[in-house]
Amino acid sequence: MKFNHKPFVYIGFAATLLLGCGATSDILSTPIENIDSSPIKVTDLTEVEEKNWGHLDLVNDTIPGMAVDKAYAEIIKNKKGTKVIVAVIDSGIDIDHEDLDGVIWTNKGEIPNNGKDDDNNGYVDDIHGWNFIGDGYDEQLEYVRLLASGNTSDPRYNEAKALYESEYQKYTGTKTQYEQIAQVVKQSDDVLAAHFKKRDYTIQEVNAIKTENQELAKAKQVAQNIHASADGASLSKATEEINGILNQINERLNFHLNKNFSGRKTGDNINDLSDTGYGNGNVKPVKKDESHGTHVAGIIAAERNNGKGANGVANNVEIMSIRSTPNGDEYDKDVALAIRYAVDNGAKVINGSFGKSFSPHSEWVRDAIKYASDNDVVFVHAAGNDSNNVDVKPNFPDDNVNFVEVSNTYIRVGSLAPKYGSKMVSGFSNYGKKNVDIFAPGSEIYSTMPENEYDFNGGTSMAAPAVAGIAALIRSQYPHLTAAQVKQVILDSGLHLTTKVVVGGDASNVKPFADLSKSGTIANAYNALIMASKIK
Repeated sequence: MKFNHKPFVYIGFAATLLLGCGATSDILSTPIENIDSSPIKVTDLTEVEEKNWGHLDLVNDTIPGMAVDKAYAEIIKNKKGTKVIVAVIDSGIDIDHEDLDGVIWTNKGEIPNNGKDDDNNGYVDDIHGWNFIGDGYDEQLEYVRLLASGNTSDPRYNEAKALYESEYQKYTGTKTQYEQIAQVVKQSDDVLAAHFKKRDYTIQEVNAIKTENQELAKAKQVAQNIHASADGASLSKATEEINGILNQINERLNFHLNKNFSGRKTGDNINDLSDTGYGNGNVKPVKKDESHGTHVAGIIAAERNNGKGANGVANNVEIMSIRSTPNGDEYDKDVALAIRYAVDNGAKVINGSFGKSFSPHSEWVRDAIKYASDNDVVFVHAAGNDSNNVDVKPNFPDDNVNFVEVSNTYIRVGSLAPKYGSKMVSGFSNYGKKNVDIFAPGSEIYSTMPENEYDFNGGTSMAAPAVAGIAALIRSQYPHLTAAQVKQVILDSGLHLTTKVVVGGDASNVKPFADLSKSGTIANAYNALIMASKIK
């Protein structure tokens, strides 16, 4: 599942990146928030709010967060609760990160680095989890794999072919467009640098240029357009951004859309679920830019109030790292086995911030989701970043066939942006009255990155772990509740809103927020804990 990036506008036209404790009497007497309107926050978020907006409170702060800080201040206080294992099925996690190293799960039944399966769970030296993709990193998209297989009898082959042709044409065209933009921006930067005899010229200096030289006048106009349309960016900054975009476009063309490429390095048969034991125990990223899993883990469990970067939602968890998501589409086999590994090794909550529109072995993953449900495990899944109604267009994995569910512990999460009002739903977020359960903060989320760094990222990938964090909080504070009860508490305790919102980033598509998910709510940790406290 890809991050969604902010669009830039260059040289007068848009160039958008494609790419357990019992309840106490004070808790029981606390009223659950239930609002149907709220004032719109008219000022920009402060720097502190930007880094923590998902934990703020809609009523008090007029920001559509999950009232996490309020839950700690008024309900959790100093109560730690029961330790909960949360499995993060994702890319590699930097388990040595300063804000995560104290919350990483360790398999006590395994002796490190002795080359033996000490606990007889089928995995050798799985100290902190398991890596189902081994040394792999780049991968194709699933529909490209279908085309590469040549299986024309597949019922979705023609659909995959049409999608491939459309996407390949789009990305090759976009590459050409960006290359042209890059050339104009670089040339203009060179002209202005020669004129000022320095590279660090300011926009004020550019505005003061008076010239009849056409080349210099053109460079001035380009710099002014960039500054006006891209958050005050300089030409050198624009060049850096454009080159980053071009790198991602080339990655898309060279790997994700390349029918002749295969990144699989594990030596197993991807079409044989019984062919297990592949991969290794190294759950860390293989490259620094493999940051997705680290960011997700931080949203759930970054150590709270330690004076470092970010605060996770949950305060008494251990993160089990399961690496199964490459830079491209994950394999169904890896996901199915990852879910089963998490369940079999003690996870009570699983987060899955991945997804795709084609799934050749969707039944394997669906069976694994049912396995989690049957074994009292909450599975939280990101809704996807395609701006689609997933009641109509499929997004995998899911827990149902024709809307008949196999699990009562699966939660699919859409994404919110940090400003209450018509643009509250992230433009990239999928939605669906039947197939999306709830919404949570997902745009511009600040969290951990590899090598002790922190940054903002956005996607339903960020919304899902926010809800997984609430699930972990409930399971920690009220361990007598079943996974099914935890799911129902999260959905029933969300804030119901009557607000009409823009859907899919399309200003002409406006719907009541209540129509975008099964619950019609935004997740609320404060309400969830109060409701959980009242269930016997």
